[in-house]
Amino acid sequence: MAEVTSELMFELLKKLPQRFDRVDFAISELRADHQTMRAQLHALQGDVNNLRATVGHFESRLDRIDNRLELREFQEAQLRFEPQP
Repeated sequence: MAEVTSELMFELLKKLPQRFDRVDFAISELRADHQTMRAQLHALQGDVNNLRATVGHFESRLDRIDNRLELREFQEAQLRFEPQP
């Protein structure tokens, strides 16, 4: 095993700032990726909310159409069963 000397420790300590710089760069890349993913999630949430609003609009239109059809069917049934003069 290599003998631990002050020169070896000094060489290792000299390399630490370079390694910390690489760690800082990696962390900044991770932060940028995280921000990008958050922005995409917000956009996706907006799309989902728009789809929900559209589906709600379609549901209300279908309800109105159903009501109209039921009224029409009711009127047709009344006409069929009315006594003819």
